[in-house]
Amino acid sequence: MVTNKQVTNKQAANKHVIIAGGKTGGHLFPGIAVAQALMEKDPTTKILFVGTRAPFETDTLARYGFIHKSIIARPIKGKNIFAKAWSASLVGISLVQALAIIMMFRADFILGVGGFSSFALVLAGRILFRNTAIHEQNAFPGMTNRLLAKIARSRFISFKETRGMPENDTTFLVGNPVRRPLPTTPLENTNTDDSVLNRINPDDFLILVTGGSQGAASINGAFTDAVAMMKDTRRLFIIHQTGKNAEAQIQQFYRAREIRHKAAAFFYDMPAIQDRADLVISRAGAGTVSELCIKGKPAILVPYPHAADDHQTANARYLADQGACIMIADKDLTGETLLAAIEDLQHNTDKRVEMADTMTALAMPHGADLIAGRILGTDVSKRNKNVPA
Repeated sequence: MVTNKQVTNKQAANKHVIIAGGKTGGHLFPGIAVAQALMEKDPTTKILFVGTRAPFETDTLARYGFIHKSIIARPIKGKNIFAKAWSASLVGISLVQALAIIMMFRADFILGVGGFSSFALVLAGRILFRNTAIHEQNAFPGMTNRLLAKIARSRFISFKETRGMPENDTTFLVGNPVRRPLPTTPLENTNTDDSVLNRINPDDFLILVTGGSQGAASINGAFTDAVAMMKDTRRLFIIHQTGKNAEAQIQQFYRAREIRHKAAAFFYDMPAIQDRADLVISRAGAGTVSELCIKGKPAILVPYPHAADDHQTANARYLADQGACIMIADKDLTGETLLAAIEDLQHNTDKRVEMADTMTALAMPHGADLIAGRILGTDVSKRNKNVPA
C-alpha cells in the first residue's frame, strides 16, 4: 500500500537509479541519504551504487543494504605525469564498463555524487540519453564535478554560492543530503550497536571526537593531551573515531586512565551517536557541517588545512561568526587550547543551548527528499536557508 509519503504518480514508479561515486564518506553518505529517501517515497525503486573496490565503500554499502558494483577508475589530480597518463588511459575502459552497467541495469537516472568513479557513469548516461545529474557537496567543486557540471542535465548544490554552478532552471539549491540511521540492527563488530549507547548514563557528558572516515592525527593528539590534563573525568564518556592507524594506541590511552569510552577506527552509524552527543569535536567538511546543523549540535571544529581551496576553513569560520561553533585552526590546535574550549562549553549549558539553536537555524534538512523527488519526477520547489561552503 502506498502511503502519503510515497509516490502516487504511476509514471514515477519502478525507477532504476544508479548512484555513482563515493570512496570517502563526504561523497558516499549523501548518496546513501538519497537512496534512503527514494526507498521511502517509492519502495519499487531499484537502486545500484557504482564506485570503487575501496573497503570503506563496499563495507558501508553492505551495512546499509545497497547493491554495489565497481569499475576501473583512478584519480588524475595531484599525480605525476606518468600516473596521469595511465589514469587517462583507463577512462576508455571505465566508460565501456559504465555503458554496460547502465544497459544491463536498465537505468533511468544516473546521479553522480563526486569522486573520480562518477565521471564515466554520468558521461555514459548522457551518451545513452538517460537522465543524469550530479550533487556537489561543497561550494568549491572538485575536478570531477567541474567537468560533469557541463555534461549532466541537472545539478544539485548544497550552497548558494557554489563556484561555477549558479541557481537556474537546471541547477537546484537543495542542501547536503543527510543519511538516516542504519535501518536494521548493525552487523557484528560494527562498533555502533545499542550496547555502546546503553553504557552511557543520563547525566554523563558525552563528547564525540571524529576526524572523518580516515581519522585526523592532529585532533587525536590534541584531544588525548587535553584529556590527560583533565582533573575530573568521572562524568565524562568519550566516543572517539580514531582512524585505522591510531585505534589501538588511543584505546590503550583511555584504558590506562580508566576513562569510560568507546574508541574505534570507524563508526558506521554515526547519526545515532550524534543524536546523543553533548559536544562534537571534528573536522569541518560539508557533510559534517550539514549533519551538525540539522541535529543542532554544539561543536568545536578544526578545519582540515589541506582541503581543496581551504573550503573547510570557510565552513567553520562562517559557523563561528554566527556563534554556532568554536573554530580552532589546525596550526593552533594543542591540548591546552582544546581543553580550554571543552571546559568552557562543558560548564556553560546556556552557551551550548545557544550554539545548538544557531546550528538548527542554519540547517537545510530536506536535501535527500528534494533530490529523490526530482529523480522520481516531482518538482524541486522547496527552498531553504543555506549553510556555508
